[in-house]
Amino acid sequence: QVQLVQSGGGLVQPGESLTLSCSFSGSDFYNDYLMSWYREAPGKTRELLATISPYNSSTYSDPAKGRFTVSRDNAKKSAYLQMSDLKPDDTADYYCFADGSLWSRGSSWGQGTRVTVAS
Repeated sequence: QVQLVQSGGGLVQPGESLTLSCSFSGSDFYNDYLMSWYREAPGKTRELLATISPYNSSTYSDPAKGRFTVSRDNAKKSAYLQMSDLKPDDTADYYCFADGSLWSRGSSWGQGTRVTVAS
């Protein structure tokens, strides 16, 4: 069973950068999964930020364009979200998501990590 373990959240000041990590385990078929990052701000619905394919093709939603970069290391079975110029509105719980549905491998969520942007 696929497990995703996240790390890298915390408290940062506005304008600072932070990188979140998502480690994948429980399957030998990491390369069959799209990896995505979502966030859920207090009082708001969870929103998609970015998705990266096994071939490193990435897409971004508007909140992530220009300041966030998604990447993955297939050898390490890990995905990353680099965030720069963070703003208080970026305060949220961030989740990684592994989607293997295109290859009938199911999907899984990470446990979430809190990012707080405050001075």
